Amino acid sequence: MDFKEYQKKALRTALYPDKYKVFYPVMGMGGEVGEFMNKIGKSMRGDREIKSLDIDEIAKELGDVLWFLSQTCTDLGLDLDTIAIQNIEKLSSRAARGKIMGDGDNR
Repeated sequence: MDFKEYQKKALRTALYPDKYKVFYPVMGMGGEVGEFMNKIGKSMRGDREIKSLDIDEIAKELGDVLWFLSQTCTDLGLDLDTIAIQNIEKLSSRAARGKIMGDGDNR
C-alpha cells in the first residue's frame, strides 16, 4: 500500500466534526506519540532489550501515529506521498552537502 491509498482509506474512518479539522488529528497525534514513547520507555525499565511482544505493541502505536499524521495532511489538503518525497529530497541534499549533523531547518 502506498501513502495515497492509505490516506484515502484512513479518511473513511475519520469520524470527527469538520470544525475540529486539523486540531483533532494534531492533538491525537501528540497523544499517540506519547503512548509510543511510553512503550519504548517501559522496554528500557530494568535495562532489558525490546522483545518481539514489545515490537508488536510499538508497531500498533506507530500505526496510530501514522493515522493521525495522515488525517492532519488530509485536513490541510496535503498529499502524504509528496511530503515523503520532499523529506527524502531534503535529507539527501543535506547528506550530499555534509549537513545531516547539526541543527536548524535550512541547513
